[in-house]
Amino acid sequence: MFNPKKIIKLAKTKNKTIVFPEADFSERIVEAGKFVNKSKIAKVIFIGDESSLILKHKDLHGITIINPKTSALTAEIADIIFEKRKEKGLSLKKAKELATNPIYFATMLVEMGIADGMVCGAETSTSDTLRPALQLIRAEENGLVCSCNIMYGKHKLLDKSQTLVIGDCGLNVSPTAEELAEITRNIDEFAKKVCQISPRIALLSFSTKGSAVTTETKKVALATKLVKEKYPKIVCDGELQLDSAMIDRVAKIKCPDSPVAGKANVLIFPELQSGNICYKTIERFGGLQAFGPITLGLKKPVNDLSRGCNINDIIIVTAITVLQCK
Repeated sequence: MFNPKKIIKLAKTKNKTIVFPEADFSERIVEAGKFVNKSKIAKVIFIGDESSLILKHKDLHGITIINPKTSALTAEIADIIFEKRKEKGLSLKKAKELATNPIYFATMLVEMGIADGMVCGAETSTSDTLRPALQLIRAEENGLVCSCNIMYGKHKLLDKSQTLVIGDCGLNVSPTAEELAEITRNIDEFAKKVCQISPRIALLSFSTKGSAVTTETKKVALATKLVKEKYPKIVCDGELQLDSAMIDRVAKIKCPDSPVAGKANVLIFPELQSGNICYKTIERFGGLQAFGPITLGLKKPVNDLSRGCNINDIIIVTAITVLQCK
């Protein structure tokens, strides 16, 4: 069962360093970072102007503050960015400009091993947060970068597990069947490692087991077949409608032999639009707490916050990021 207090307690044992590139322009990030540092959830690096931050917030003892415009690391970072991106047409002049950008600078701290992970997005769009990571840290070998959200709280449909992991709600707009299979693998691994649940995964559609046959439903059925063939230890089924996946009474009517139907705790959406709408609906109307989106599949962890996040959300996502570190 996912338990935020347990996640924080476990993060404290890891001795990891997390960088926050938005400290110069986000009060929420500063307050969350101060708590993370004081509670020893992680060592904290703020990207920003040291004098300005200390003058404004005062009690930043123990937090490392690095200004990309004055840091001795900036020239080295510019050279590395140039080497990584020159084949894509990036000039050295542009690399030097990117090296002073707080998000690119912070991403390179992770890539260079100075920080173990990064948390950003309180004030920045998903594309601006994750683009540097996709360009510089990149996906694991032969992997796919995707995202998931943890939905946590008391709800009659969640029974005793109190945890629902859903994805991809933040990155892949229209994944292929092969990509859905990789998304399923990534989320299964995350659910086991971080959420500490035994995943029962439903690949969702507007059809249950061929009740409708279209290009869209065939894609989900094929994705399910690929998961079962490539990753036989993953417990999954599809294609399933949401009520078939979550409500036992419906599952017994529509798919009584399914190992997942009626008791799913991981939901894989067929494309981004339905996933994003559903996770916000669950959060706003279902009364559950949403943590994430959590980015999966990068070589090193970089997580994108929702711009509607509060300080507690940032703290929990930071602890999750720590647990994703190798």
